[in-house]
Amino acid sequence: MEYPHITHHGAQNGVTGSCHQLHITQHSSVLVDCGLFQGADTSPLGARADHQRIEFPLDGIHALIVTHVHADHVGRIPYLLAAGFKGPILCSEPSAKLLPIVLEDAFKLTFSRDQKQVERYLKQVQERIIALPYDHWFTLHDDEGLHAKVRLQRAAHMLGSAYVEIDVQYRPGEASTRIVFSGDLGAPGAPILKPCVLPRRADILVLESTYGDRLHEDRSTRRQRLEQVIEHALANNGTVLIPAFSVGRTQELLYELEDIIHSKKLGTTAAPDATVGAGHARENPEATPNDQIEVDWPHLPIILDSPLASRFTQAYRELKDHWNEEAQARVQSGRRPLAFEQLITVDSHADHQKILNHLVSSARPAIVIAGNGMCSSGRIVNYLKAMLGDPRHDVLFVGFQARGTPGHAIQSFGPRNGYVEFDGQRYEIRAGVHSIGGYSAHADQAGLVEFVTAMEQWPGEIRLVHGEEGAKAELSEKLEDRYRARKLLIKIKGAKASLSDESAGELPG
Repeated sequence: MEYPHITHHGAQNGVTGSCHQLHITQHSSVLVDCGLFQGADTSPLGARADHQRIEFPLDGIHALIVTHVHADHVGRIPYLLAAGFKGPILCSEPSAKLLPIVLEDAFKLTFSRDQKQVERYLKQVQERIIALPYDHWFTLHDDEGLHAKVRLQRAAHMLGSAYVEIDVQYRPGEASTRIVFSGDLGAPGAPILKPCVLPRRADILVLESTYGDRLHEDRSTRRQRLEQVIEHALANNGTVLIPAFSVGRTQELLYELEDIIHSKKLGTTAAPDATVGAGHARENPEATPNDQIEVDWPHLPIILDSPLASRFTQAYRELKDHWNEEAQARVQSGRRPLAFEQLITVDSHADHQKILNHLVSSARPAIVIAGNGMCSSGRIVNYLKAMLGDPRHDVLFVGFQARGTPGHAIQSFGPRNGYVEFDGQRYEIRAGVHSIGGYSAHADQAGLVEFVTAMEQWPGEIRLVHGEEGAKAELSEKLEDRYRARKLLIKIKGAKASLSDESAGELPG
């Protein structure tokens, strides 16, 4: 076997479960991410009740490198530790603060809620974490036969997200081989986040392809789009339900909502737009085409009903030194982007039930942000069960919905007055359903292509992961076109409709 060599333990044929092993030598390797399989995605061993378990050998894996703390990239770490992994966990400095929160939740969901066991587990996690500054080389191995080092660079997907550069040199004086793992790459212009730092070179690139087949809406107008969708949805005095991932997307939403409220207090509004959202909205039988929708934004309750999201939001506030200049300027001007006056946080289950009952019965306009983002569990499910059948209410999707999740079913069948199943029971969808693509935390096709073509040295091999087959195929074609235009050879693996995993082809010069 030639080295370096990569084995994929997840996200090779789907969008979740990211886990990649870089074999540097026969007896030395590192793991990049160890995420949960979600929705219809399964492990390479198939769909089984225990498909999250770690069933690849851990011999020789000297470190785990974490790109960011979303569950589909870190949710299997409790299983990894249970399987006997003893090495360090390398991540960025912001991720070092966020990761224990994610792993505590994952441990409670999968292993035990016993407080003593949780505390022992978290102590073990904290002892393993090594926080790396961005743009800083960290030595993995150094002797006469091998020099290997790793560096993290900003990926702008969420606070703390990074792509991974690993340099491997087998003999003194020879050129190193650089392997880059993209993790999840962010779209430009994301609130709070500093921009992605594009790589200079790569010999081998493992590239995500979540949105490899599409272009996002213009992110510069997404705040306006959010305002317009919500005002349209609230025309019937109902509730807008926003399923959101607890870390990353929720904080961006709060940041944007605070800005809308701040603008309303100053008397400024978004420009009118007839297109309020992709999806379908139920008709207001009492409205006329000339009605002016009035929403009392300064007094509109914004309800964050997720204890986990509340913890992450607090952690985001404590990490404000890592925010971008615009976000820090808002704080310095006296604003509280993630702790504004209209924000109501709900922690206990009893309070959750009271809020739910009140909104169902009162017809008071409100915005509810609740986990989880794909509607497969969590408090958002209770809201959906109670409200999906009522045309006063609306569901607003601002993130990717994986196939096989209830969120995907609502997004797909809601516009056709279909239904979704929760706990084996059908729920008719009569609420409005909207999607705003500009809120995707992932780079689109153009961003993914730029990540490759902005390099001074383009990679000779690209492995497409973390995407559905159509997305990988279209991204592969775009990349092949760019390489062909420069008369460069490329091996692309992972896109079945283009070049197979087994025999990567070379483009003609």
